[in-house]
Amino acid sequence: MNDTTPGDGIGTGDGTRAVRAGLPEPVKHEPTLPGPVFAAHFHLPGDPTGPYTYGRDENPTWTLLEQAIGSLEAPGADDVETLVFASGMAAISSVLFSQLRSGDAAVLPNDGYQALPLVRAQLEAYGIEVRTAPTGADAQLEVLDGAKLLWIESPSNPGLDVCDIRRLVEAAHAQGALVAVDNTLATPLGQRPLELGADFVVASGTKQLTGHGDILLGYVAGRGEPMTAVRRWRKIVGAIPGPMEAWLAHRSIATLQLRVERQNATALKVAEALRSHPDVTGLRYPGLPDDPSHKIAAQQMRRFGCVVSFVLPGRERADRFLDALRLVDDATSFGGVRSTAERRGRWGGDDVPEGFIRLSVGAEDPEDLVADLLRALDESAR
Repeated sequence: MNDTTPGDGIGTGDGTRAVRAGLPEPVKHEPTLPGPVFAAHFHLPGDPTGPYTYGRDENPTWTLLEQAIGSLEAPGADDVETLVFASGMAAISSVLFSQLRSGDAAVLPNDGYQALPLVRAQLEAYGIEVRTAPTGADAQLEVLDGAKLLWIESPSNPGLDVCDIRRLVEAAHAQGALVAVDNTLATPLGQRPLELGADFVVASGTKQLTGHGDILLGYVAGRGEPMTAVRRWRKIVGAIPGPMEAWLAHRSIATLQLRVERQNATALKVAEALRSHPDVTGLRYPGLPDDPSHKIAAQQMRRFGCVVSFVLPGRERADRFLDALRLVDDATSFGGVRSTAERRGRWGGDDVPEGFIRLSVGAEDPEDLVADLLRALDESAR
């Protein structure tokens, strides 16, 4: 699938854009992607003007990565600013704590990223009212009145519910609220929340954006004065990525389209195979035509992600299934080239059955992966 947004000099196809994103103008005898800049300070005679003064404020390696991510989240939009952080959690915190003050109200999903309850406790400690509602059926609309900020996670993690982002954005803006969308699971190749009207798009670059399970990274992209506050927050708390991590992330983005296409296509095949197994219930994948989220997902997403969720009969059965897998690692992250799965109930923070499995589909051959999953399901039933 190609992006047909008018070009900004690096092509309009997703693959072309991912490969060329954030590259500087070519210079004879210089590398196409310059190596990481390791600097705590920069030469700064006279007045402190210019982009690079001190390592907590800016770094040339971040700048290229931020340009790369911005060109994926908002192709051709010159007014969008992107900021990278040390982790997805740092990016989430930067938006919430830079925009909200004591007495404000925020609306969060109650079925989203597991760390959000920790954030809720801290927000409430600062005198901020926190309201929650499920992602599905646009339920957050019911608790939106008077809120300063609406936080959306669509598809939700791990339940894979989807909300109508544009509808929620319009309702929030009508009463003066800002909207942030966690786009981690979809990636900018799956959906572009800024084009759907959101004020912020936030994501963990640890997941499919970089895709190799070896980098902690986060980012925020948005427009105008709200981003000035986010930048100030990053400077105050020092939630900055190392230059090596930023460089590795930029390098990894070059294969994003290849990985996303393979992983999304395989995820659909996996979901179709699991659907026919008698022990699998509660199967969710927005790309399935009969999934409860498919209709709205198809309207706002260009790709449906690499995560499939389902339920097995109880904790012991789920653990036996995970133990029997040979091509799937038991790990808590998602989006990597190596498939991972876990029983989400082991963490205690998600409202899911004990046998709930979150499966992240990697880049293995689909036939091999499906065969491994079905074999493990049969072995674990004995």
